This record gives sequence, structure tokens and C-alpha cells, in this order.
Amino acid sequence: KAPVRVIIGNPPYSVGQKSANDNAQNLKYAKLDNRIANTYALKSSAGLSKSLYDTYIKAFRWASDRIESCKDGGIVAFISNGAWIDGNAHDGLRRCLEDEYSSIYVLNLRGNARTSGEQRRKESGNVFGEGSRTPITITFLVKNPNKTGKANIYYHDIGDYLTREQKLKMVKDFCSIDGIEWKQIQPNDKHDWINQRDGVFDTLVPLCPEKKFDGKAKSIFCFNGPAIATGRDSWVYNFSQSAVGENMSRMIDFYNSQTDKFQQIIKGNTNAKVEDVIDSDQSKISWTRALRRHVEKGDKYTYNKKYIRETSYRPFIIQTLFSYWDFIESPGFSSSIFPTVRSEKENIQICFSCAKGVTAIVTNIMADYHLSGDSQCFPLYWYEENKNRQLTLFDSVSDEKYIRRDGITDWILNEVRSHYENAKNITKEMIFYYVYGLLHSAEYRERFADDLKKSLPRIPIVDRVEDFMDFSLYGKKLAELHLNYETVAPHPDVKVNVVMPKDDKQDDYDYYRVDKLRFLSKNDKSVIIYNGNIRIENIPAKAYDYIVNGKSAIDWIVERYCISIDKNSGIRNDANDWAREHGKPRYILDLLLSVINVSTQTVDIVNRLPQLKF
Repeated sequence: KAPVRVIIGNPPYSVGQKSANDNAQNLKYAKLDNRIANTYALKSSAGLSKSLYDTYIKAFRWASDRIESCKDGGIVAFISNGAWIDGNAHDGLRRCLEDEYSSIYVLNLRGNARTSGEQRRKESGNVFGEGSRTPITITFLVKNPNKTGKANIYYHDIGDYLTREQKLKMVKDFCSIDGIEWKQIQPNDKHDWINQRDGVFDTLVPLCPEKKFDGKAKSIFCFNGPAIATGRDSWVYNFSQSAVGENMSRMIDFYNSQTDKFQQIIKGNTNAKVEDVIDSDQSKISWTRALRRHVEKGDKYTYNKKYIRETSYRPFIIQTLFSYWDFIESPGFSSSIFPTVRSEKENIQICFSCAKGVTAIVTNIMADYHLSGDSQCFPLYWYEENKNRQLTLFDSVSDEKYIRRDGITDWILNEVRSHYENAKNITKEMIFYYVYGLLHSAEYRERFADDLKKSLPRIPIVDRVEDFMDFSLYGKKLAELHLNYETVAPHPDVKVNVVMPKDDKQDDYDYYRVDKLRFLSKNDKSVIIYNGNIRIENIPAKAYDYIVNGKSAIDWIVERYCISIDKNSGIRNDANDWAREHGKPRYILDLLLSVINVSTQTVDIVNRLPQLKF
């Protein structure tokens, strides 16, 4: 009840526990959560609001309410996670701060380690060193009861490429807020403070409807959804099919034993909680909230190899997935896009994200959520179960089990045809490839960079039909290149230097085996040391210009094709197993050579895309 006028702090940044095995969920604050729901979340335009319940956001809400209760006003001074100043889900928070305070000062110390490439270099050092991977801000919220109207907002960005030590020295030299050269911000109508969105973007065609499916939507796709987020990658994914089988058989057996144990205990103690009974040893199982609910219900499982599927795990990297959905925390809508193995030959989807810069990549198999970075999937087709199917004596059980539907709307087909004076030759497939081509346009990405950070793409219909056809044609060429990357011939200028010739008695798999691919040096990526026997030389610098999900396609191969051991589960994932199980001892070498050429060809095609005129 004391009249607190100043609240200072460094609130914790955790939005949730790191692992369900930890059994260390954040404390619940019913009144505070309700306040966030009725303020920050209510005034947000974002579909997902989980990040608004991060503990540092709760600290903002608690402190604001406490200052509000003091009739003489006051000041809140926090050093915190800085994601809120530009986050899409935080627009409601920013709106409330504008309304609740008279003056706001934000010093952006940057340091976001979850970026990559050039942006990561710009973010550079974090003032907390290894203590945080998030951007950091120092914020002063001033409430003057004598001032009316919205807050005056003052902002200072500490700058690019600064080390931790440089940033700390600058903060020390500032001495006080009077020592900072502030820039006053005028928020736009979307409550963007920095990286303000372009109003033109809102006039373009939405890529998808607001809900999962809307056949009559005025959008390009009628269907979209998130890709697969397993919650236990080391268990359900592996380069080796046999390793996935062994790991999941072991985990399922242990899960069943824990279920039996819990069900036996609740017979004598109906108040028993799953979390207090189960064994959280991460070398035996990976718990998630959904899996604990199955324990409560007494569900039991048996391993079945029919759930083994190949999945696009990372750009140009396929891994084996155990796709039994009860062991996948968030399967998305993958079963509606690729319900059968046959559908993988017939369907194609664009996986899009702007988490680490704009990324669009196509696959014709299931995709992992982090394939393109928080991937949303837009399929050419989607499938629904044929519940009215009547089997005849001559039908197989699998015949016509699913009905294929168009992912592209009738509405956009009519719109595009009408735009080009009833051009009947334009098809839905052409529109699909038009979107893929346009999403690769450097002009489009730069023009709408700030919009794409905060929302799904909107697509312009270009003025000239000739440009539409070019975007579609080049989009199709890009798609064919990215789908068939394994069969692309090596770049003619790239040389494979055999350092140590193969002994006639040496096993092919041992000769081409990799432990860890690496570049010649940090500053010289023209050479990749494949293993002690082979070096790949004369890699064109242009190949590294093809960036997908924050880094070059080549970097993805170099990073992921190795032998790794998960520190929590102890599970081994050996990229060489894929080559051995597929009978291709040169698979990793040939893949790397192909991806180098895929990268250079992608850059060439993107450079031929037409100007964006709409």
C-alpha cells in the first residue's frame, strides 16, 4: 500500500521452461495474466500472443499497474529483453505504453544472437556476454499526472558492429539520459516504433486466409499451416532409419513403463500428479506437455516402422522422421498436405518464413518447422479424407481414400485472368510458381522488408502479363532446381582435389566418410576440406550469395553433415549413415557439389527476374 514512485529492475526473460523434462514451468499469476489478456493481448493485432506472457512482459504490466496506483505518478526503469520494441505480437504492449505514460525513453543495446549473417554481425556483442542471446534495451517509462495525451517517445540505437566492451563504455560515458542524443518517434497506425511498415503493403493480395482454411477467401491460397515441430528432434529425427527405429522403440517402451507406473499409483492416490511420478531422465525419454497428458489417460503404444517418412529437415538436408503424431508435439497440417507417400510425388509446398530474413523454399515431402525458420506452408494441393467413399468388391482399401483439393483459390485465378483482360491460358499452377518467383525478388524483399518481419506476405499482381509470365517461368525454374537439387551436376569451375588417393583395398564408405566438413579458414570459403582424402576448391564467391534461412545453402551442408551427439539424450546422429543405408558412398560429396551449383544457378535466375511494377 506504500506510494511507490520508482520501480527499477532487470526482470527475467524466460517465456517458458527449456524442456518439459525439467519440470520447471514458470509460476502462474492469475490476476497478472488476466491483466495482460485484457490490455496487451486485447490490443494486439497478432494471432499468437504467447510471447506477451514472458516474465519480463509481466514485469512491465505489474510495474505499470503499481505506478498507475500512485496519484503523483512515477518512473519505471528496466533493463530487459528488447524484442518488445519491434515484435509483431508486442504491438498491443507498445500501444498500451503510449496510452499509460507521458514520456518513454528506449536505449537499444542490440546484441540479438538469434540472427545470422550480416545482421548477426551488426548486432554483434551482447552487454551480458554469454548470459543472454536476446537483444537488450534500457527503458525509462515516465508517468506525469499533469500531462495528457499519448506519450512522447524517444529512441536511441547504440549502433552496428559494436563489441560488448564498446557498448558498455558508451553506456558509461552517457552518464545519464541527458547524455544521449535521442530521436523522437512518431508511431504509425500499426503501433510500429522502429522499422515502420509500408502502407502500400496492406493494399496487396493476402497470401492466405486468416484461418486455416477458407475456400472462398480473397487470398492466393485457401489453405496454409505451420510445418512439423516435434519437441524432441533428437529422438524422432535421424540420418539413419534404423537409428530412428531403435531410439523410438526404446523411448516407447520406457514411456509405457511410466504409464503403467502412474496408473498403478493413482489407484491408491487420485491426487497424484504425472510430473511427480515420471522419470525425467533425458537419456530415456523426452517429455512434452502432450505426452504427459497421454500418461494421464493411460494411453499405450507399440512401435511401427510404417510411420518412418523422409522429411525436409533443413535446407537441402533430408532426415528420417518417425511421424506418429502422438509423439510429435505440433504436427501442423502435414497430414493434410502429404497424407500418403504417393501424395509426395504429386504435391509441392512453399515453406516461408522471415525469422532470419525472407526465406521461401519448396519441398515435395513433409517439412520441419525450422526448415525455413518458423515455417508456414502453402501447398499447391491439400487433401481431405473421403468419408463418403463406398468400396466395391474391386476397390482396394487405399483407393480414393483422400480427395485432392486445390490450394490456390478460384478467386485469385479469376482476379489474375481479369487483370490481364480475361487471359484464359493462366492456370493455378502458374500462379503458384508466380508467387515462388516473386518471393525471391530482391526488389520485393527490400521494398517490403519491414512489413515481412511482422506479417505473412502480401502479393502484388504486376501490371504487365509479360512480367507475370516471367515471374511464373523463373519461379518454376527455381522450384525445379530446388526440388531436384540432388541430381544437379557439379559446377564446371569447381575442382575436387584428391589429396590422398583411394587404396584398392579401402572401403568406399570409409574413403568418403566425413567427421566434420570445414572451410579452409574463416575468411576463405573458396575451399572446403571434405576429409583427409579430399578437398573441394575454386568455389565461386557468388555461390554464397544464395541465402536461405539466415545462411548460405553451402553453409547449411557444411554445418549439418557431420557426426553429432545430442548432449541431453546422448543420441548419436551420423550423416554417413544416410549414405550407407541408401547405397551411395559418395552421397555427401555429390550433394555438396550439387548444392554449390544449385546456389550459383539460383543467383543467376533471381538476377533475371523482372522489375516489380504494379
